[in-house]
Amino acid sequence: MINFDSNIPIYIQVMDYIKKEIVSGKLKSGDQVDTVREMAIFFGVNPNTIQRALQELEREGLLKSERTSGRFISATQEDIQELKLHQGHEKTSRYVNEMNSLGFTKDETIDLVKNSEGENI
Repeated sequence: MINFDSNIPIYIQVMDYIKKEIVSGKLKSGDQVDTVREMAIFFGVNPNTIQRALQELEREGLLKSERTSGRFISATQEDIQELKLHQGHEKTSRYVNEMNSLGFTKDETIDLVKNSEGENI
């Protein structure tokens, strides 16, 4: 979940986790998210780190804060689709770059993916 040895800042890893939960449908628009304290315990990080992640998600329009009620998922279907495409692009780029570092061409990578459909790779 959180890779403390990664060069990726922890608050971004928390954001990515929440975004993945939204894209996968585990968190839906209108769902209330856990409190900062609950998330800090869950992720094993400082509450300030969680606070920063949640504030960034609010700035991106994926969360909405209601003063007396907490934070809620506010992502629309369009937001979710855009987020899904963005995450897919990032993961695909990383995969293609890794395959290139192994000496595969773009076409060889595409053929490998096509031939691996339905298999656990």
